[in-house]
Amino acid sequence: MLPMKTSLFRQTFKALSHRNFKIFWSGQFISLIGTWMQSIAQGWLVYRLTNSPFMLGLVSSMTFLPVFFLSFVGGAVADRIERRKILIFTQASSMILALLLGILTSSGLIRIWHIIIIAGCFGLINSFDAPARQSFVVDLVGKEDLRNAIALNSSIFNSARIIGPAIGGVLISLFGEAFCFYINAVSYIAVLTGLNLIKPDNNLSNGPDSSFKKGLIEGFKYIRENKVIFFLLLMVGITSIFGMTFTVLMPIFAKSILKVGAKGLGYLMATAGFGSVFGALKMASGGTRTRLKTILLGGLAGSSFLVFFAFSKWFFLSLFFLFFVGLGMIMQIAMTNTFIQEIVPDHLRGRVMSVFTFMLLGMSPIGNFIAGGSAHLIGTPLTVGIGGFICLLSVIILGKMARAASSLQEKVTTK
Repeated sequence: MLPMKTSLFRQTFKALSHRNFKIFWSGQFISLIGTWMQSIAQGWLVYRLTNSPFMLGLVSSMTFLPVFFLSFVGGAVADRIERRKILIFTQASSMILALLLGILTSSGLIRIWHIIIIAGCFGLINSFDAPARQSFVVDLVGKEDLRNAIALNSSIFNSARIIGPAIGGVLISLFGEAFCFYINAVSYIAVLTGLNLIKPDNNLSNGPDSSFKKGLIEGFKYIRENKVIFFLLLMVGITSIFGMTFTVLMPIFAKSILKVGAKGLGYLMATAGFGSVFGALKMASGGTRTRLKTILLGGLAGSSFLVFFAFSKWFFLSLFFLFFVGLGMIMQIAMTNTFIQEIVPDHLRGRVMSVFTFMLLGMSPIGNFIAGGSAHLIGTPLTVGIGGFICLLSVIILGKMARAASSLQEKVTTK
């Protein structure tokens, strides 16, 4: 049994055999823990200052609003400038903003408009960071281990979502929100150190003669012609608008519905993250069905359990539901990422992944704004429940269209 377990372990962490990816992965893990600590602290701070679901939605919207307008530009830049240098700049800028947020909070000068502006600056940075980061993975491992690398990236993102909120909830209750902001600022040192140690083999794939405007059009044309990718990206967008906003409203569930306070908020967020880690490691080990089936099954599971969570009044039952929300959503999103990156041409990678980023993050301002306003008008549980039901319908309808398009492509290919 030992050799089998050893083989499974090696398969699960196969991408870590690449030195560059191992360095990047390790630095990211430390930094992401700090990011999630800041995220939970910021949400708690906003709700403490305003006691308003609408303001929670507004601040979260400002974090992603620049992505809505600039992610395509960020994707084109990622195909023309060394991605490692882009990431060094964006991570250093994020560290400065986290430090500023900590200083304002600890000094007692913090106001809601400060948080809104800083959130918008984080969004501006992320418009360029996310497409470069998504495209950078293949530079580190190549296509052979790409699926494993993406799954491992998802695992640390969601492991941080377990560790960060759990620690953050405790630290908020002991030392206040500013302490979490300072820790996040320090955590960026790890990823910046890693990026300076990395020497990627391949970092630029777009020809120098390609104009900026022509490059953008080329990326959109590729997505329009590949119907499977087109339908899957639409599904990601709908999930982002109506499904992922439950995290923005989580302080309300913790404080007003389940009545478990800041520590309970950490446990709720961490449980969803634990489900995501389980799903990511399952994909990394190769223990999943075909890509399209995994995407659709994940979407069905995540959406269904989100509806169940929305109307739960018991803390431990809510934790149970959130585990499967996290599991299902990571199966859907991470496998969509893998599916696209395995087939997209190298010279279009940044631009196509910018559309993925736009659907995943750029749609968030719309969803967060809708969620905040809707929670104010009809209540938080009903808002989240309706959102989950819309996601469920999108998986059923768009999933059927994606499978039909996939079957058609296979028939054309075999002729």
